[in-house]
Amino acid sequence: MRFYLIGMMGAGKTTIGKLLAEDLKLSFIDLDQYIELKEKKGISAIFADNGEEYFRIKEKEYLAEVSLFDDVIVSTGGGCPCFFDNMDFMNQSGITIFLNVPQEEIFTRLIRKKESRPLLSTKTDEEINQFIGETIAKRIGFYSQAKHTFTDANLKQKDIANFVYELYF
Repeated sequence: MRFYLIGMMGAGKTTIGKLLAEDLKLSFIDLDQYIELKEKKGISAIFADNGEEYFRIKEKEYLAEVSLFDDVIVSTGGGCPCFFDNMDFMNQSGITIFLNVPQEEIFTRLIRKKESRPLLSTKTDEEINQFIGETIAKRIGFYSQAKHTFTDANLKQKDIANFVYELYF
């Protein structure tokens, strides 16, 4: 069984994914961390050295690689579902779960870690909020293709774990 967590940066995919994997006795993979390990450099360095197109091609390749693993929860990068046929691929190879956190909550979370986010580090708070709104608008069509959606500013991994367990175990 394979589960993919999708949603905006700051939605809690990695945090919830780790806890969910622990609750369900599954392995956990953060796709961005997996890419960094395979490429031997950070995501921001990949973008800076090779560009977004290179990153998205590698992201697709590594997504296919982790799709071969069983009994795993995969936390994807926020843009992953929006390129190539990644969303269709995830829906065909596993169960997709969209963590739909409201824009205001995403903003609050990202402001706290602004320096560690290359796309946000040079933006003002107003520019970040605008960026989040524009990004959600561009990506929602992909995210909404997930098999399951959880909408809440305070998503609890226990609620998601119970839901997943009852449906799939």
